[in-house]
Amino acid sequence: MLKAIVAIFLISLSNVSVAQPLNGEAPQVYKAHRAKKPPVINGIIQKKEWDNATWSNLFVDIEGAAMALPVYTTKVKMLWNDSTLFILAQLQEPNMMATLLNHDDIIYRDNDFEVFVDPDNDTDNYYEIEVNTYGTIMDLFMNKPYKKGGHFDMKWDASKLTCAIGKMGTINQPNDVDTGWVVEMAFPINTFEKNINSHLPLTQQTWRINFSRVQWQFDVINGSYKKREENGKPMKENNWVWSPMGVIDMHYPDRWGYLTFTD
Repeated sequence: MLKAIVAIFLISLSNVSVAQPLNGEAPQVYKAHRAKKPPVINGIIQKKEWDNATWSNLFVDIEGAAMALPVYTTKVKMLWNDSTLFILAQLQEPNMMATLLNHDDIIYRDNDFEVFVDPDNDTDNYYEIEVNTYGTIMDLFMNKPYKKGGHFDMKWDASKLTCAIGKMGTINQPNDVDTGWVVEMAFPINTFEKNINSHLPLTQQTWRINFSRVQWQFDVINGSYKKREENGKPMKENNWVWSPMGVIDMHYPDRWGYLTFTD
């Protein structure tokens, strides 16, 4: 009987701990180097402080390699020092648009860039930060994923976050062609104080992290962008991610990528 109980326990544990995208793709891994000099957060990508960081693989469809490649490229870099995690994202975009201006607006209703972080790698108690081309931010804390009955806490505020947007073009101007936009972020490590392994140096930690890009389809009507409709409703958005999820849902932390800190 004891052997049977142990066997059942091990089977159930393995189902939880080794979850991967449904199509069997392994999560992405990024090795972040220590910053030789902290980058100035100003949305300017061409600066030497980022030379020590490598670009990630290009983003793919959230469901994985079986789906079509994204129309526009997206990639990220990361650096760190003892106090801060630095993130740089570059998003190709010929038609920059934004509408939302207030903190904690539902930013994914615009085209956006999103960061998901689980510092202690327990797939509970994680953070979500979204930003549009205006630099408007939505931030929240999840006590656990929705599939486990989790609830979001919009009162959590990444107030220590520094974020800057670099625009290679003009927002909400359909009569020109843009190149894209850059998101540059600096997260003080204690931003994630609810569940960080503060007793360990970062080089002994592995975080779960993922990045998402929501991209809507637009038409130009009377000189303004309007979401393309199908049967009277906006068409479904595209979801492009760094580490594929296998489902159209970012709230599966056990399928995110891995962030390791190296010297």
